[in-house]
Amino acid sequence: MSRPSVKPETTVTPQVERLPLFRVVLHNDDVNTFEHVIAAIVRLTPLKPAEAVARTLEAHESGAALLLRTHQERAELYVEQFASLNLTVTCEPDA
Repeated sequence: MSRPSVKPETTVTPQVERLPLFRVVLHNDDVNTFEHVIAAIVRLTPLKPAEAVARTLEAHESGAALLLRTHQERAELYVEQFASLNLTVTCEPDA
């Protein structure tokens, strides 16, 4: 009786398609207090309080500050969540 031939295993590496990144940008306004903005950033994002303070100051001084980069669906969710707290945040494709 003959043995069945065994072919060596081949390793298949799946192609992982990465979602394009979007920038989540905080915009300065003359309405909200620093405390409100910082608390919102800490509450809604993974940023630590010190990072939230730095981003808030940057937005205050230059008009806008990058909060984070994420995929489009999550970026749009951040925009809605910040809007519910009367803060202006936009998202844009990360170039």
